[in-house]
Amino acid sequence: MRALQPALRELLRTMDDDLVREHRMSQTEYLVLMHLSESPDRRLAMSELAGRCHQSLSAVSRTVGRLEKDGCVTREQASADGRSFQAVLTDVGLDRLREAWPTHLESVRRSFLDHLGDVDIEALAHALSEIARARRG
Repeated sequence: MRALQPALRELLRTMDDDLVREHRMSQTEYLVLMHLSESPDRRLAMSELAGRCHQSLSAVSRTVGRLEKDGCVTREQASADGRSFQAVLTDVGLDRLREAWPTHLESVRRSFLDHLGDVDIEALAHALSEIARARRG
C-alpha cells in the first residue's frame, strides 16, 4: 500500500505541529511525559523509556535533557555503579502533560479518527497493538 507511509508521515507531522504550536512541545517530548506518567512512581530507566518511545538511548537522553531544563523531568542514579539513570516525571511535567493532552487527543481525532468512517475503532486498536508487539518480538 503506497498510501500508508505518506499517511503515517503526515499524521505524525500534524500531531507534532499541533503540540509545538499550542504547547511548545514536540511529539517526542509528549511521549516521554506520557510514558513516565503511566509508570510506577512516574519513573523509568532511560533504556526502558527509549524502548517505549521507539527512540535510541541518545535521542531520548537529549529529549529528557530538554525537559529537565524546563523542570518537567529529573534524572536520578538508578544503581550504585553510577552508570544507569532513571527519568522521573515532576509535578511540573505532569501538569504540562495534562495541559497538552486535549490538544493531542483533538489532533489524533481530527487527523486520523475522523477519516475512518465506520471502522471498528477497538478492532483497529487491537490490530495496531499486534503490529507493534510483533515488531518488538
